[in-house]
Amino acid sequence: MVKNLLNLFFPQICLSCDNQLEDNELHVCTSCRHELPLTNFENIQQNEVAKILYGRVQLKYASSLLWFSKKGLVQHLLQNLKYKGHEEVGEFLGIWLGEELSKLEGFRTVDVVVPVPLHSKRLRQRGYNQVHKFGAEIAQALNCDFNTHVLQKTKATKTQVFKDRLRRWNNDDTVFSITEYESLKGKHILLVDDIITTGATIETCANALLKIEGVTLSVATMAIAE
Repeated sequence: MVKNLLNLFFPQICLSCDNQLEDNELHVCTSCRHELPLTNFENIQQNEVAKILYGRVQLKYASSLLWFSKKGLVQHLLQNLKYKGHEEVGEFLGIWLGEELSKLEGFRTVDVVVPVPLHSKRLRQRGYNQVHKFGAEIAQALNCDFNTHVLQKTKATKTQVFKDRLRRWNNDDTVFSITEYESLKGKHILLVDDIITTGATIETCANALLKIEGVTLSVATMAIAE
């Protein structure tokens, strides 16, 4: 009865299509769950993420859960995550991808999951890093550590949402630094982010992490731009 009253005055909305959720639905409605465009990259060694970063970053494995397209369900989902405070989207996608990755022997060798960081100024403005819950759920699924401190963004940059691909590619203002080396020597690190477009941000982060002696690096994101 209490739940019904709450739904009457504060209806739970699908974070992908904005329709009201049914009692047995959580965060995303059943219809959207079936319509979300899965990549199935976890089953493809030479997938689009690997191809984007080929020759730029030496990766062991790469994956992305969903295809991103303008005005699509995934864009709406990620906008709710990044700009409207719905951190549960990251948790939902992390549980989903984490379950898939945990089935694969290669990803079960991951020692630590590291999220792409926000600059401290942006973190204060937003109040959270949209990748943290995503990464934490994947780490739990893989039964490994989750480290939010090893990688730090040292220079604030403007949002890249409205930049075209060429300008993103040429953006060399994003600087990341490593805060600890010894504890991560020889580890298999999984770098996670929300979306990969040109791969510029992931490349910069990866190059910083690869300075740690003996590190093996893999990448996983919520989505990849079509």
